[in-house]
Amino acid sequence: MQLGMIGLGRMGANMVRRLMRGGHECVVLDLNADNVKHLVGEGATGSDSLEDFVAKLKPPRAVWIMVPAGSATEKTVNDLAASMEAGDIIIDGGNSYFKDDVRRAGLLRDRGINYVDVGTSGGVWGLERGYCMMIGGPEETVRHLDPIFRTLAPGRGNIGRTPGREKTSGTVEEGYLHCGPSGAGHFVKMIHNGIEYGLMQAYAEGFDIFHNANSKDLPEEHRYDLNVADIAEVWRRGSVVSSWLLDLTATALLEDPKLANYSGYVQDSGEGRWTIMAAIEEAVPAEVLSAALYTRFRSRQEHTFAEKILSAMRQKFGGHLEPKT
Repeated sequence: MQLGMIGLGRMGANMVRRLMRGGHECVVLDLNADNVKHLVGEGATGSDSLEDFVAKLKPPRAVWIMVPAGSATEKTVNDLAASMEAGDIIIDGGNSYFKDDVRRAGLLRDRGINYVDVGTSGGVWGLERGYCMMIGGPEETVRHLDPIFRTLAPGRGNIGRTPGREKTSGTVEEGYLHCGPSGAGHFVKMIHNGIEYGLMQAYAEGFDIFHNANSKDLPEEHRYDLNVADIAEVWRRGSVVSSWLLDLTATALLEDPKLANYSGYVQDSGEGRWTIMAAIEEAVPAEVLSAALYTRFRSRQEHTFAEKILSAMRQKFGGHLEPKT
């Protein structure tokens, strides 16, 4: 299947690579001409303008946008839509706010252009591991794009089946799900990222307690000089708190137990805030997720070992680099 990709950053470029490995034809466009050149060298069809990009796609065109959420996505969707025709498909695979998806889908529907929102998780590891995708949009359009989703997804791998799942059908065991109409994909991804904040904060606080277990403020007989890298490693093996986030933490701590290369400044990309906004609108208590978000705000004023743990996890799973303040 042919797919156009706009945005060849950390995730966009690797998604193109995974698709080409799966036999798909990719037309690519990026503000950075070098990014286009690199992928052309690997088999993609390059383009140097939006007009050139659209001209190289066969109707009905399918274009995946992988640019930062907000004004960049808004401009790209509008500029692209102006060059597309009825029956074409625009896919927003970034981290857009789900209410923006609902609005965009309505505007494009009036012009006969289909809009699909895809919450995409996998970060810099997605090329090899695959991408978990949460999809929103018209059922027929999503079904048309299934070959793309199936190639990008992780597949069943070696994960054991949930008891009883053999009696059901669908794509969830492959690693992608049509969650519902427009906005549903990014809504599910938004909550996914809000939960991610809470999980990361729990690990960070626990390791901060280990880090300070040798404090001079404690009675000498209650002090422990703990090897945090070894604790992370042993928890990876049979513990109920094992996870991919813990795997990444173990790697970071083995590289540098003091995390001296991390400032402890922790950014938030928006989904955590939107999750809390949704909780407020639904009158759902979300104490842990709220506290995790506020801790990120506080990290920009003072830095603890917990914040360094958070910074390390963000760098390991997504290649996110925090300011050296």
